[in-house]
Amino acid sequence: MPTKFKPDSFEYSGSWGARTSVLKRSYIKATSKKELFDYINDPSSKPKIKQKCVNELVRRGIKLQWIEIDSGKSMEDIVGKL
Repeated sequence: MPTKFKPDSFEYSGSWGARTSVLKRSYIKATSKKELFDYINDPSSKPKIKQKCVNELVRRGIKLQWIEIDSGKSMEDIVGKL
């Protein structure tokens, strides 16, 4: 079974009388690379899902480089060095 990124949700379309619902599944393989990186860098994200995101990026062939951010450096200084 494919790995989930978020729980399943329902999308509703149509008016109240003829309303239909569609089950929307969010698999990690269909998630954008930007969204995976944002989730990994979010301090309030869950460790289990962070690991799923890292595994998915490795599966896609993306190499991760972990950088410690010092309090005196800004992100522009760090990105400029890469």
